[in-house]
Amino acid sequence: MKQYKVSLNHSGREFLVREDESVLQGALRQGVMLPYSCKNGTCASCKGRLLEGHIHYPFHPPLALDRKELDQHQALFCQAAALSDLRIEVREIEAIRDIPVRTMPARVMAKELLSKDVMRLTLRLPKTMRMQFLAGQYIDILLPGNKRRAFSIASPPHEEDQIELHIRHVEGGDFTGFVFYELKEKSILRLEGPLGTFFVRNDQPRRPMIMMGGGTGFAPLKSMIEYLLRKKNTRPIDLYWGVRDEQELYMKELPEQWAVDHQHIRYIPALTDPAEPETWRGRTGLIHQVVLADHQDLASHDVYMSGPPMMIEAARHEFLANDLPESRLFYDSFEFGADVPVDVLAEPH
Repeated sequence: MKQYKVSLNHSGREFLVREDESVLQGALRQGVMLPYSCKNGTCASCKGRLLEGHIHYPFHPPLALDRKELDQHQALFCQAAALSDLRIEVREIEAIRDIPVRTMPARVMAKELLSKDVMRLTLRLPKTMRMQFLAGQYIDILLPGNKRRAFSIASPPHEEDQIELHIRHVEGGDFTGFVFYELKEKSILRLEGPLGTFFVRNDQPRRPMIMMGGGTGFAPLKSMIEYLLRKKNTRPIDLYWGVRDEQELYMKELPEQWAVDHQHIRYIPALTDPAEPETWRGRTGLIHQVVLADHQDLASHDVYMSGPPMMIEAARHEFLANDLPESRLFYDSFEFGADVPVDVLAEPH
């Protein structure tokens, strides 16, 4: 089987990729951590530039790139496969390099309905196995037929014997329907993790942070904030949570209490379609536009955002246009997509 050499322009590191894998897969297989999130070409977390060589897209089309970006030799390395030796320009992630990705069983300890369509699932890990992870990362639940479903970890890393997930019921979603209506406590699930490059960067420990979540995008932000509170980190945090109506703020008492207990945390919920507009006292509108109404100049902030791809894409363009450096924008795009075979998405473990 053919192999090609990939050179990273910034660091000079090199690794080999096989013709039957993506550039990202080859990098992860050899311990080179490149950024990624959805792994199906829709979120642009893995975007970089092809400087030399030739690639193609045999797995999924590069949906997150427009024609202008393709003409500028931008590439999505979670889907791009090499046709020759490559030289690429892409960020390297250092903080997760030594965290192993593991496959393990987990027992369902509790199911709690947080709203009409969000279930909190608490999973207990085996006594002899622990999952080291960074706040903000996610796991894949492995299903029959080589299928998998990705969910952000909502619990902080110091709660090392259990994993908390916030699962939204999706119409037509076989697995979410199973969780809501069939999955029993004490059942065993198989999971793989941790995955993803969404985590808190601490290179500038005093720089203020904007955290923005849409829907169950609150889950990884909850993990991040609880991690920072545990570390007694007092970086200013503005937490924005956008949903359709107030019922979808499924854990609103928790961020409200954070804001009461900690002077460095502000909590700003926003609704796009309040059920009772006359009684809603908070903000209305798309959540990224609420952020921009409060922060016209983002040059001095780090921004972390998680939620639906449409929210992520709209916010990314507008935040960068308001002076946010791309190197300070971190995001996790939630996508309920088609089933993807494990052999396409698998990482070493």
